[in-house]
Parts: sequence; structure tokens; C-alpha cells
Amino acid sequence: MKKTMLILAASFALAACAATACGSAASRAATDSSSSKSLEEAQSLSLPTAENVPEPEKTQAPAADRSGEVVEIKEKLFIAQTNDIYYNPEDYFGKTITYEGLFDIYEEPGYGVYYYVIRYGPGCCGNDANAGFEVKWDKGYPAQDDWVRATGVLESYEEEGYQYLRLSLSTLDVLDVRGAEVVTQ
Repeated sequence: MKKTMLILAASFALAACAATACGSAASRAATDSSSSKSLEEAQSLSLPTAENVPEPEKTQAPAADRSGEVVEIKEKLFIAQTNDIYYNPEDYFGKTITYEGLFDIYEEPGYGVYYYVIRYGPGCCGNDANAGFEVKWDKGYPAQDDWVRATGVLESYEEEGYQYLRLSLSTLDVLDVRGAEVVTQ
């Protein structure tokens, strides 16, 4: 999408430059008394069209090093920020994400145990929806419902043919002061 917008912007810029140059030639021809061209001849010069303007060269931008970028998800707009990450994961892969929430454990029989840092949000039957991420941690996990601050890098993984997002944690700290367990934004 970004490439398409860049190509369109470049095409419009090229067309505008060419149209300005052509308009200037017509203006000069009309006002220059020594010119043998008439105003009609100058105005009949062809303007660039989609057929005669060369397409800008397409290049692949190098992958950005996002290792130094940190996204902090705060209480206000917690749901909006987590949704943006799920809807646009390519904008967040490789970035460090940090946020606070409840530590949650879910066991799926036949598949294993999954760990999450979440907050509750509005759902179909009250505040029964979860916002947050699955987390992967190489050290000991805290107790369920502990309030934690999680910091990690967003990654995806495949399981049973489906792609999932999770944070590969660099830190997972249990905090004494709890934030809002239920968020609405």
C-alpha cells in the first residue's frame, strides 16, 4: 500500500512538473514577439498522459532495523493500541513492546499451556473480553492474576496451519501496584 501511494505521488509530481513546463512554454511563446509560434501552436503541445509518462523505477526499500524502537502500551487506549498491533503486525515486528496487565494461564487439552498478559475489556456479556498478547518466557512464570510489566519483541509463529502473534519477553516483572484490570478504550 505504501509503495502504491509513493508511486502515485511520484506520478502526480512528474505530471505536475511536466504540465508546468508545458504551460511555461505556451506562455513564453504567446508573449515572445520574436517567436514564430502562435498561441494556438503552443497550446497544442501534448501534455503528459498515463501512456507517455514513464513509470517510476520500483525499488525495494531495505528492511528497517527496529531493534531500538520501543512501543509502550498505556492504560488509556490500551485496546486501541493492541488492536492496531494485531491489525498491522508488519509495522511492529522487531519492535520492543512494553505494557502492564494481569498474568493469565490457559491450558488447551491436547495442545499445551499458553501464557498471556492481558486486561479485561467490554465483550458481549459485560467485561468478558481480553486485550493483550500471548507471551513466551524462558524463565519461571509468575502466579496467575499477578500484576506484571511485560517487555518483549513481537513475533509470529505457526501452529496447526494458523499464524499467531506473541511477545518473546526480555523482562517479566511482578509489580506491587496494580493498574486498571478493566479497560474500555
